[in-house]
Amino acid sequence: MARIIYHLGTCTTCQAILKSIPNLRKFSLREIKGDPITAQELDAMKKLAGSYEALFSRVALKYRSLGLKDKQLTEKDYRKYILAEYTFLKRPVMVLDDRIHIGNAPKVRAAMVAEGRALK
Repeated sequence: MARIIYHLGTCTTCQAILKSIPNLRKFSLREIKGDPITAQELDAMKKLAGSYEALFSRVALKYRSLGLKDKQLTEKDYRKYILAEYTFLKRPVMVLDDRIHIGNAPKVRAAMVAEGRALK
């Protein structure tokens, strides 16, 4: 049974979301800067999310500095950039078996809290 939350330890938004999730101890927490995601893990997330683009963060500082906002990125590009640089993974990512919640939008946060509450 997979229960994992990928997050960035220095991200105050991630930390606030983690604090709001009931039964957090029932999840494995993965700090992606110190312990980067693997290609296999990313591919599994993509399978749940439907695309690498859904996992890609356009607010990462490197998105603009590398000129990516002016390029037409493909799924292959999204995968490559996420694996190359942890900041390109939209955070946090919660995986529960066959479900995934990505990012920090209010609806996503609410879903993460509900998932934590549902764990007994």
